[in-house]
Amino acid sequence: MCVVTAVAGGERAGCLVGFASQCSIQPPRFAVWLSKANRTYRVARTAQCLTVHLLTRDQRDLAELFGGETGDEVDKFARLDWREGHAGAAVLDGAAAWFVGTVLHRVDGGDHVGHVLEPVQWGGGPGGPLLRLSDAVSIEAGHPVE
Repeated sequence: MCVVTAVAGGERAGCLVGFASQCSIQPPRFAVWLSKANRTYRVARTAQCLTVHLLTRDQRDLAELFGGETGDEVDKFARLDWREGHAGAAVLDGAAAWFVGTVLHRVDGGDHVGHVLEPVQWGGGPGGPLLRLSDAVSIEAGHPVE
């Protein structure tokens, strides 16, 4: 599980993502899939970069904020510490690991759209066991898939 943030057109958004994977070793590439139902997807459609954050199991509160709340109703970024990264990307403070990736391609996969990213900036915070799907399965989606 990871949290993906997007910035475009003066808007910030972020959501909990379960569909994400490295998709190339050389050159380095990573793909994240965003639900078309999410506000994050609407912002990401025109974003130059996305930021992918890995959380530890003790950061379930962040997973609940980004997975259980919708940016249509709540300013998630007002509730936490974050900073600007490459090209104005939103980087969450304290993530176990993160990277900003330039969006190279967008692929419509049905109810989700894949964003192929080229990592351009990265870092990390405190380590620990990473948050997994089994740790987040009880979070009720802020924008459930219909």
